[in-house]
Amino acid sequence: MVTETPMGMIGQYAPDFELPGIDGEVYHLTRYREQLKGVGVVFMCNHCPFVRLYLERLKQIQAEFGQQGFTLMGINANDAAQVPEDSFEHMKQFAAQQGLNFPYLRDPSQDVALAFGATKTPEVFLVDAAGRIRYQGAIDNYAESAEKVTEAYLRENIQHLLRGEAIAPEFTEAMGCSLKWREV
Repeated sequence: MVTETPMGMIGQYAPDFELPGIDGEVYHLTRYREQLKGVGVVFMCNHCPFVRLYLERLKQIQAEFGQQGFTLMGINANDAAQVPEDSFEHMKQFAAQQGLNFPYLRDPSQDVALAFGATKTPEVFLVDAAGRIRYQGAIDNYAESAEKVTEAYLRENIQHLLRGEAIAPEFTEAMGCSLKWREV
């Protein structure tokens, strides 16, 4: 079943990409999804306070599911001319300071963010092994405090995906900062 959402197409194939990582490697979505049961594509950045609120939760999700056939991939698509803190060099520093345990990639052309229909940081797209987007939206329902979360959308949907169960909900509204698009 394909569900049209304001931000994309649940059930449609995720746009493939090849993007540079802060570790000097090039990351290709197809290679990861062919080896894993699922990939969580997280549009994020260095400067957004919402991303900073969620970093520990994202690292916990990676630690919890990383050995079960799943990985997160962070993608920074913000225009570094508008937000110098989001430059590739600053991404390297940010990842080291924050102890990121998942790949952090740069989308310099913003083509990947556009193809996914991403609008915020953080915004998550859960992609299954077949390459279909199964969930899009928020990490959970309470950005300010992990202790006050009552609905852990991403964590629960990863569990459903890994068990071959239905995803619910398929879409939530992402909470965060707007992506910083290049001015034309």
